[in-house]
Amino acid sequence: MRKSTKTITIGNKVIGGLNPILIQSMTNIKTSKVDLVIKQIKELEDNGCDIVRVSVLDMDDALAIKTIKENINIPLVADIHFDYKLAIASINSGADKIRLNPGNIDNIDHIKEVVNLCKNKHIPIRVGVNEGSLPKDLDLSPENMVKALKRHIDILESLDFYDICISLKANDINLCVESYKLASSMYDYPMHIGITEAGLEYSGLVKSSIGLGILLYEGIGDTIRVSLADDPVKEVIAAKEILSNFNLYSKPTLTVCPTCGRTEYDLIPIARKINEYIKNIKKPLKLAVMGCVVNGIGEAKYADLAICGGKNSGVIISHGEIIKKVSEDKLYDEFINELNKLI
Repeated sequence: MRKSTKTITIGNKVIGGLNPILIQSMTNIKTSKVDLVIKQIKELEDNGCDIVRVSVLDMDDALAIKTIKENINIPLVADIHFDYKLAIASINSGADKIRLNPGNIDNIDHIKEVVNLCKNKHIPIRVGVNEGSLPKDLDLSPENMVKALKRHIDILESLDFYDICISLKANDINLCVESYKLASSMYDYPMHIGITEAGLEYSGLVKSSIGLGILLYEGIGDTIRVSLADDPVKEVIAAKEILSNFNLYSKPTLTVCPTCGRTEYDLIPIARKINEYIKNIKKPLKLAVMGCVVNGIGEAKYADLAICGGKNSGVIISHGEIIKKVSEDKLYDEFINELNKLI
């Protein structure tokens, strides 16, 4: 059962409570390269991204947020480290949320200035603790990850600021999961979950799926990012897939036979085309592409729509009933025709 957390507003989105878990990604282009950043964010939007984060390394990046915001439709989070002036400039440029560690800013008056501006503009702050940036006096452990988090939260709460989102990302799955679980038992602030620096596409997907799957099963998570050293669009697609397997995201489920020597038609290219076609459909349909009659028809009978292959041909099945038999070259088109009737 999901934990109900405090609700906060990020631009035109609300997270926390039992609101839908929102998918987040991050641009991997310098933010001041405005045209390229806008293009990447629009591609993320088209693939189902709910919130996007951008790095703010210098004042050019902070000032670029204004133009970026004018050309996108989803909330924008500005990622700030060390320099409070970049936080102020990002907020004034239209950032909907900032990621800030108060412990990285030594001067309490500077922190107050940022917090007061966030209060006035109703901008939430994400306190993000990372495995690689713990304070030097703390060894690496779940307890110390949360201790570092508490230091940052205490600063904000002492300034009467509670519009907070938290994260405790680590590359080690056990450390990450236990840190989130401990923090979740202590705080009701909404949580952004992720396995940091998870890796390249395949290793990163595996590690993220395991770690995020455990957290979601425990009811933890209000926003989610799958961190990959790859195209950010892949992060969004992966997050959708993970959430849908916990019935936390409405999308079609495509079951695909792994194929064996019994398969007598070219299944994989057809399945890939179907998978691409359905990526932006938000209806929880059960679809299947199966290889042969040995297991295919039986395994596809619970699908809303399925293909079951034969020799250079296949049948299209709806709710266990064969509705048509077609040649291999027409399988995809006929399947899509029937799918469109269900959307």
